[in-house]
Amino acid sequence: QVHLVESGGGLVQAGGSLRLSCAASGRTLSNYAMGWFRQAPGKEREFVAAISWSGSSTYYADSVKGRFTISRDNAKNTVYLQMSSLKPEDTAVYYCAGRRSVSGSYYAADYNYWGQGTQVTVSS
Repeated sequence: QVHLVESGGGLVQAGGSLRLSCAASGRTLSNYAMGWFRQAPGKEREFVAAISWSGSSTYYADSVKGRFTISRDNAKNTVYLQMSSLKPEDTAVYYCAGRRSVSGSYYAADYNYWGQGTQVTVSS
């Protein structure tokens, strides 16, 4: 089992940037596809981005495409989410998730491992 811990959240003005990190322990992430999800108060968890285990393929929700970038550094056992041009609608708890598969998924149920989340608040 792999354990995931997110960091890098905080308060930022609209139009600003944040970089989230997801550090893994227990196993290396080289054989895990990874994803980022978010959940706002009163809403269900929604897909944000995913990356294959090699980092060669990425996928984004339409709401963040062009603004967010998912990446990974398997040597550091870390996955990142670079967020730019942030909007108040991006305010949510962001979760890192892992899946022992070559490719990622936009379904939360397909992921086996989850972090505790990190709060991102975008003010207007």
